[in-house]
Amino acid sequence: MHKSGFVNIIGNPNVGKSTLMNALVGEKLSIITSKAQTTRHRIMGIVNGDDFQIVYTDTPGIVNPHYKLHEQMMGFVGSALQDADLFLLVTEVGETLKNQQVLQKVVDSDVPVIVVVNKIDLSNQAVISEKMTYWQEQIPRAVVIPCSATEGFNVNAIFDHIIELLPENPPYFPKDELTDRSMRFFVSEIVREKILLLYDKEIPYSCEVAVESYKEGATLDRISALIFVERESQKAILIGHQGKSIKRLGSEARKDIEEFTGKKCFLELHIKVLKDWRNSDVALRKFGYEVSD
Repeated sequence: MHKSGFVNIIGNPNVGKSTLMNALVGEKLSIITSKAQTTRHRIMGIVNGDDFQIVYTDTPGIVNPHYKLHEQMMGFVGSALQDADLFLLVTEVGETLKNQQVLQKVVDSDVPVIVVVNKIDLSNQAVISEKMTYWQEQIPRAVVIPCSATEGFNVNAIFDHIIELLPENPPYFPKDELTDRSMRFFVSEIVREKILLLYDKEIPYSCEVAVESYKEGATLDRISALIFVERESQKAILIGHQGKSIKRLGSEARKDIEEFTGKKCFLELHIKVLKDWRNSDVALRKFGYEVSD
């Protein structure tokens, strides 16, 4: 008997969805920062065993759209609600799901649900128990599991429940695949993660990264990436005084790229102003969002 299925991870921004997915996959596939709205795309991570294949998908955090970019991000959430074999609804002790429509779709479906109450290392037992009871009442059929993804607590328990709830299916992907995303995609995500970590306020949310050139070598990869911003003032902040900020950004990103690829990397970063790209269908298509005509 072989089990396979799509385990779609949903929840509010900043509840640790990406941290949990990376822990379950055993690889750093999704951006992790303390800032909200770090995941913009639907990112897939595949875990294989002799008699199972789990296809995890990390979706953007649920937000009320203010830009066309946000609408595209919520489109990824919508597709995750439609094709799931199992929902992994990630929450944390101090919050409830903001979008009641999403919650209702989960409640109304007949798809199995695991509710993960994350970040329990930041709370106490009484509050954790209260939150677990709350979610059991919201979704009676759900398995509710307390977890600390950063500490690795109960990650194995979540995995065991996922295996138990997976339907019987042949593998959807070749057994040696880890993800459906290209190396270019992960390089752009690594650069974007460093922007989120190194810059404040609106700057990280106004940036998008595209890899212009990726030349693989036996021991050295040569990569050129373009960072898009919306205003000249943002470009100046990214560069910093005498180019110190962009140099630090490149250095930090290069280290993570080398760790991810297992090879040395020569990384070039350039910055281009693309006004109001978050509301531009043309720009969003360029960056890989599924904008309909």
